[in-house]
Amino acid sequence: MFKRYFLTGLLVLVPLAITIWVLTSLIHFLDQTLIWLPYDYQPKNFFGFDVPGLGVLLTVGVILGIGLLASNLFGRQFLKLWELLLSRLPFVNSIYSSIKQVSDTLFSESGRAFNKAVLIHYPNRDTRTIAFLTGEPSPDIAKHLKGKHVSVYVPTTPNPTSGFFLMVAKKDIVELDISVDQALKYVISMGVVPPKQKKQKIN
Repeated sequence: MFKRYFLTGLLVLVPLAITIWVLTSLIHFLDQTLIWLPYDYQPKNFFGFDVPGLGVLLTVGVILGIGLLASNLFGRQFLKLWELLLSRLPFVNSIYSSIKQVSDTLFSESGRAFNKAVLIHYPNRDTRTIAFLTGEPSPDIAKHLKGKHVSVYVPTTPNPTSGFFLMVAKKDIVELDISVDQALKYVISMGVVPPKQKKQKIN
C-alpha cells in the first residue's frame, strides 16, 4: 500500500517539478536580455528590485517588433539589403544561408518541416522506427537512386532535435494514420505514451 501511494505521488510531482524547473530556467535565461537596457532603466536600478519575467516580455516584444518591421515594405527592403551584405561575406554567408533555410522550413507559415509520420526499417531490416517525411531527394541525387525515394528524418529518443537524415525507398515506408505531434510525443516518451489512434497494421 505504501509503495503504491509513494509511486502515485511521484507520478504527480515529477512532471510538475520538471515543468516548473524548465519554466524557471527559461525565465531566468530570458531575463538576461535586460542587461541590454540602459543601466538606469534596468529593473533593479529603476524599481529598486528585480522583476522576474520582465525579460520574457522584452524578448517577446522585440520579436514582435522585428516581425512587424519585416512585414512592411520598408522592412522587406532593409532585409534584402541586409541579406545582400551578408552574401558578400564568404564565411558568414555559408552559415547564415544554411540556418535561414532551416528556419524558413521550420517556422514559415507556408513551410512544413515534417509532412507525415511513417515507419521505416532502421537500423536494419528486422526492426522498425518512426520517421518523418521531409520531402524528396533533389534531381541530382535522385538520378543515382534506384526507384522512387523519399527523404526522412529519424529523431533520437528522448531528444528529437538530434537525429539522422535518410533517403529511403518509397515502397519500404509505411504511412501512419497519426499526426506528427502524436508521433513526436510517442518518440519523446520512449514509447510510454502511445498515440490515441487505431492500431496500424505493419506487414
